[in-house]
Amino acid sequence: MSIHQRGKVYWLKRRVPARYSDIETRKEVWRSLKTDSLGVAKQKAEAVWGELVEGWEARLAGRSHEAEERFAAARDLAAARGVRFLSARAVAELPIAQVLERIESVAPAATPEEPDRIEAAALLGGAGEAPITVSRALELYWDMTRDQVLDKSDDQVRRWKNPRKKAIRNFINVVGNKPIAAITADDMGDFRNAWMERIEIEGLTPNSGNKDLTHLGAVLKTVNDRKRLGINLPLSGFNFKQGDSAPRPPFSDNWIRERLLAPGALDGLNPEARAIMLGMVNTGYRPGEAAGLMPEDILLDGDVPHIRIRANAARTIKTGPSRRDLPLLGVSLAAFKDFPDGFPRYRRNSAGLSATINKYLRENGLVETQRHTLYSLRHSFEDRLLRARVDERVRRDILGHALGRERYGEGGGPAFLVGEIQRAAL
Repeated sequence: MSIHQRGKVYWLKRRVPARYSDIETRKEVWRSLKTDSLGVAKQKAEAVWGELVEGWEARLAGRSHEAEERFAAARDLAAARGVRFLSARAVAELPIAQVLERIESVAPAATPEEPDRIEAAALLGGAGEAPITVSRALELYWDMTRDQVLDKSDDQVRRWKNPRKKAIRNFINVVGNKPIAAITADDMGDFRNAWMERIEIEGLTPNSGNKDLTHLGAVLKTVNDRKRLGINLPLSGFNFKQGDSAPRPPFSDNWIRERLLAPGALDGLNPEARAIMLGMVNTGYRPGEAAGLMPEDILLDGDVPHIRIRANAARTIKTGPSRRDLPLLGVSLAAFKDFPDGFPRYRRNSAGLSATINKYLRENGLVETQRHTLYSLRHSFEDRLLRARVDERVRRDILGHALGRERYGEGGGPAFLVGEIQRAAL
């Protein structure tokens, strides 16, 4: 994220990702952050970039716009020919006389032997309706809910829209910009799990996750109802109860050794996700902390191979205790030796990392119970440290937890921590 000052105003400058090259002719974009304060500019830059990406995603999907326009035109053309537009399957189920009547109504194109393809699609059901993606659903939702903002000021409209935009953006980051008809209960479960991890890591309330689930559900249900899509959306049963932020259960040591670390158990997982998961076994780091490591944060040479969790160009550190050095031992050291430069696939966007791993574990029978997730490895590691009688101050230093009192000294450094972690390493 590059911020530059032009005159007194700060601007965001960033290269356009290759993913959007077909619908964005610019190689890089400049966007005014409308402030002369560098601190405010840094706060606004991420949201402004998110809006740009959201627009590009909508345009990608919106080639769906063209398909929707073609569908609407086909429906109107059928009406002009005195018949109702039906899908190809519905046309095939009509009485033969009606089917022949539709065929005979198709006007010829250049020659009588060559029917007009547009008319044929309209009268015989060849014009399929474009699938509505999640981002496209939000666009449709704004138009369908105009009555809800008629008496609102511009600022009130902005504040009304922002949490809905955030919910859709968060869902897409975890699950992807799927057609809404393809959303499954597992997708909703992955979204809920991603929120559960944020609740645990960031100390958020369950209500934070519930707001996203509520706004997401409102957008999808409104579009489903108004467009009469008839989709059975799997939206119920995912809300958090107040106080529903109990930690995930830890994997047992036997389960980790015999199931998760069994030869070939994780072979179907993409290599970067697999290495991040294995690295978690003997470090207890948060998945996003590993994803954001830069090459200079991974030190494998020397007497004490370790990683340095710091703020860097790829990510920020939310709390002081999260800044720490973690020795690498056992399966975690072996995993990092395969990725000495880190994990570029997830470095800039780790939102889908946990969902990818959790889905793999679930589909391959690698969860000890339905409540176990990737994050359970962090709890397993903490339990092993506790059983090894590692001092509480040291445990908190390793896991990046606040101490609850003033912190004195450096905590011993990687050389000291090796001996402590060795007692709990697998």
